[in-house]
Amino acid sequence: MVSRSYSNLLDLASGDSPSFGGERKRFPRVATVPGLLSEVEDESCHSVGSDVPSVSQERMIIVGNQLPLRAHRNEDDGEWCFSWDEDSLLLQLKDGLGDDVEVIYVGCLKEEIAPNKQDDVAQTLLETFKCVPAFIPLELFTKYYHGFCKQHLWPLFHYMLPLSPDLGGRFDRSLWQAYVSVNKIFADKVMEVISPDDDYVWVHDYHLMVLPTFLRKRFNRVKLGFFLHSPFPSSEIYRTLPVRDEILRALLNSDLIGFHTFDYARHFLSCCGRMLGLSYQSKRGYIGLEYYGRTVSIKILPVGIHIGQLQSVLNLPETEAKVVELHDKFRGRTVMLGVDDMDIFKGISLKLLAMEQLLVQHPENIGEVVLVQIANPARGRGRDVQEVRSEAYATVKRINNRFGRPGYDPVVLIDNPLQFYERIAYYVIAECCLVTAVRDGMNLIPYEYIICRQGNEKLDETLGLDPSAQKKSMLIVSEFIGCSPSLSGAIRVNPWNIDAVAEAMDSALIVSEAEKQLRHEKHYRYVSTHDVAYWAHSFLQDLERACGDHLRRRCWGIGFGLGFRVIALDLNFRKLSVEHIVSAYKRTKNRAVLLDYDSTLMPTGSLNTTPNVEAVGILNNLCRDPKNVVFLVSGKDRKTLTEWFSCCEKLGLAAEHGYSIRPNHDSDWETCVSLPDFDWKQIAEPVMKLYTETTDGSTIETKESALVWNYLYADPDFGFCQAKELLDHLESVLANEPVSVKSGQHIVEVKPQGVNKGLVAEHILTTMRQKGKIPDFVLCIGDDRSDEDMFEVIMRAKTGSCLSPVAEVFACTVGQKPSKAKYYMEDRSEILRMLQALANASEQAAKTTPAVSSRGVIIDRE
Repeated sequence: MVSRSYSNLLDLASGDSPSFGGERKRFPRVATVPGLLSEVEDESCHSVGSDVPSVSQERMIIVGNQLPLRAHRNEDDGEWCFSWDEDSLLLQLKDGLGDDVEVIYVGCLKEEIAPNKQDDVAQTLLETFKCVPAFIPLELFTKYYHGFCKQHLWPLFHYMLPLSPDLGGRFDRSLWQAYVSVNKIFADKVMEVISPDDDYVWVHDYHLMVLPTFLRKRFNRVKLGFFLHSPFPSSEIYRTLPVRDEILRALLNSDLIGFHTFDYARHFLSCCGRMLGLSYQSKRGYIGLEYYGRTVSIKILPVGIHIGQLQSVLNLPETEAKVVELHDKFRGRTVMLGVDDMDIFKGISLKLLAMEQLLVQHPENIGEVVLVQIANPARGRGRDVQEVRSEAYATVKRINNRFGRPGYDPVVLIDNPLQFYERIAYYVIAECCLVTAVRDGMNLIPYEYIICRQGNEKLDETLGLDPSAQKKSMLIVSEFIGCSPSLSGAIRVNPWNIDAVAEAMDSALIVSEAEKQLRHEKHYRYVSTHDVAYWAHSFLQDLERACGDHLRRRCWGIGFGLGFRVIALDLNFRKLSVEHIVSAYKRTKNRAVLLDYDSTLMPTGSLNTTPNVEAVGILNNLCRDPKNVVFLVSGKDRKTLTEWFSCCEKLGLAAEHGYSIRPNHDSDWETCVSLPDFDWKQIAEPVMKLYTETTDGSTIETKESALVWNYLYADPDFGFCQAKELLDHLESVLANEPVSVKSGQHIVEVKPQGVNKGLVAEHILTTMRQKGKIPDFVLCIGDDRSDEDMFEVIMRAKTGSCLSPVAEVFACTVGQKPSKAKYYMEDRSEILRMLQALANASEQAAKTTPAVSSRGVIIDRE
């Protein structure tokens, strides 16, 4: 097997492929400081080889905050010993990737390794476990993990705003810089082992949200997936984060972004729409965001559990012994179980209050029902954790003092660490499991409970159960946790409503045995088929699909720092060279050029849309050349265009996307499409007015040939929904009218059928041919969807009779984005420089050789 790790990064940068020898190579030395490898042994400077170099294996690089390893020191010599952490999700997901996929892990160790031991430890982990450790200095790690991750991201993603220093802490720029620095160290570690053209990279969770930018910056075509294991908050919460745009753009450098639930994905998409102006589409069941020519796919699938691991623990003799012990301890009583981390979001205190309420409202349960609350150690630290612990202890003490009796405590709080088999034993004997977190990304406790309640023959015998009998279980879950939507048989509760939770607990106690069996069977069928292997396999499949067109696109990066992004465009799409077009311009005699106005001759988003002196001067210079026919094609009405360009006597104008046309200032306006009447406006306008009244920020633009409903200044989500409704409404009421109803960028437009900018381009080319001046030069520049019709016409004309067989055709869009055009220019300033160069060429030609033939230039206004 060939391990395709590159250690000579200069080869990658130059595009040179490594050569694999037949002899076995050593693993490259793993760098223990941030940065790229600069020195490696000669024999390993290209790759890591194997005894069988002709066989290749697919490889996945899994990146997480912590490696799936356990570490301890050898008592004899003090050396570090490592073993797999069977509880780690990163290790468990390997089962779903297949035996033919090699897996390499990149992450931190839980233990701090002395600097003089780091090289040896790194080499051992790479050779033995295929793990690449990222050694983060303690001070930096504290700022990164306990600082930015736990004080800023984690509370915010769980809907806690830093309204005071006690609530998560105010934003600290130094903690953010530490977060970015650690993500960069992780990127450097990935670079040491990645083969960018072949390997897949799967990044996990909120600790590494800007890592995709660093990887994409190094390799534009890296195959990169990201999965967020926490909630993603609504836009109203997320937008309070000072670095909101940087994180969103970093995530969008992934090919596939995964979420546990649709709610989390919906919030992410809403943030992208509101803060970055991006829209998403759903095609054949897949959701995708178009981002600079790349389609970023969205995956929605909750993670599962490793059933094999649970079943192996269920089979252990110590598990059986613990089950017997607990069964005897709680004999004759109904056990309700809670398993939660001791943090502010798990709702332990609310659950205890609900138990208290249950005993108050249903005193018959006193002495009969026990709530066992297992409190795992909190992953974070701080005053809030201490407050949660103190409140929990105080509540338990109050409940037990009030309702307890000799030999009976209504609540058993276990806050000392339990072995896994001990926790499994509690699952087995519990009649009901309560998960009442106020906010949690996924929470796999209910899944573990279901599998453990299914049990096995040995445990059935121990508990005196009939092995052939149907198993039973009851679940009470918060509606604010990620697993809730997948557990349709559970009793869903609002954990903040203590009375409702108490009633749910009572319902779980009195439900019939048959109902418990049906609910358990439904849950077990889902959990057993949607395990962690299913989740990992599904994610890998979608990642392969999302990366399928990498080689069919030409990619390059733009932007600095965390604003970096990759442009992915058609292989034939390239930047228009001024020198190239000026050369073609000088060689030709009959020319036609089509230009857009907004974002072409005027800056994007400018409040003053009237043409400036510079643009008008360039247009007039082009029009003075007798070989040029200059046209401006616009969506504006003809009255506006007439006023704006009254000083351009030879400039041709086309208004309302080609409905009206005027060859020059001395000619009359004429219509390109003959329409019998505009009676349809009387139907469409009242409908638009209705939506305008109900959509704050929307307006109606009335043109001679069209009606446009604009929602640019409305709420993005509401405006989009209203636009969809308006589109359906108008299509319904105008079904028998000779008009087309189309949606565009923040607009819904009704216009006569057949009217588009392509009609103008076709009309001008045909007119020039009829006059015996077959165009041998065509330039068309536009920036939006309506200009694509012009691009299509002039590209199609290359194969027809409207153009000279040797015509030079330049279809050019503004900005690097998917288009029918073959060229692009970056912005308005580049376009004006190019047009000025053409005008200068005309002036020079006029001074030397008087022009004798006509040329056509068409300029689009919008």
